[in-house]
Amino acid sequence: MIKKILLGLVAIIVLILTVAAFKSPDYRVERSRIIAAKPEVLFDYFNNHKKFNEWNPWAKMDPAAKNTYSGPEAGVGAVASWDGEIVGAGSATIIESNPGELIRERMDWKKPMEGTSAVDFTFKTEGDRTIVTWVMYGKNEGLLAKTMSLFMDCESMCGPEFEKGLADLENLVTSAPAK
Repeated sequence: MIKKILLGLVAIIVLILTVAAFKSPDYRVERSRIIAAKPEVLFDYFNNHKKFNEWNPWAKMDPAAKNTYSGPEAGVGAVASWDGEIVGAGSATIIESNPGELIRERMDWKKPMEGTSAVDFTFKTEGDRTIVTWVMYGKNEGLLAKTMSLFMDCESMCGPEFEKGLADLENLVTSAPAK
């Protein structure tokens, strides 16, 4: 009986590793929201990490996390680092900043797992509103990362948080008095 149980466990492990080996390493999470504001108004909430944390869903999830900022206050080279019990540790570095159009960041994750991904924020004018798109993408490198991705889906972990963040940003900019 124990031999059958052990053989069954080995078969399950082999099956999981086989599925992981053939799984695409690529991941992408994308959410958009139409916000009644001009791209110029929204841009600063992404291009400046301190302003980003006014509506960042992960900052709200772990308010006790330690946040540090280095480099310029905004734009290319601005770095935000975090270390918290819930959100783990890592940093975001702005590597491209085109006013009112695109901000690209390199995300370096330190814990609970190490990794790197890219994040793009794009702004497209639609009349007096803006379509804001938040995209995170990268690769799960190696068999361990691909196996973990079978059980920890980036889409289900990050997608709802992107939606919350964009909704909070909309509330922030549409409830603020016009400048």
